[in-house]
Amino acid sequence: MQNKKNQSSVGLMIQRCHKWRMRRKQLTDQARVTSDEIERERLLQAAEHCVRMTNAEQEKIDSIRDSKEKAAAVAAAEAEMRAADKSNDSGDDKNDDDEMGFPDFITNLN
Repeated sequence: MQNKKNQSSVGLMIQRCHKWRMRRKQLTDQARVTSDEIERERLLQAAEHCVRMTNAEQEKIDSIRDSKEKAAAVAAAEAEMRAADKSNDSGDDKNDDDEMGFPDFITNLN
């Protein structure tokens, strides 16, 4: 029962984060089109407040997550990194050629 409560609680926190992010986007968009400097500054400060609220909600979400979930997420990320490293080391020499110098269209600008 506790797990279901945590899941619904986290779900609500995620929704609040999304709400704050959307509000921030709305405020920054309004600030971009506002010609009044004072109003623009007020909108940007309100957007900054939204960022702080989003960060606070995200910290709550992270603190609620089980250590098992965190360990699983870290293990998955490490496995993904190892898989990416193996695919890079698979002997694809074409990628090595691209990294050695500038492409022709940049060196032949004359």
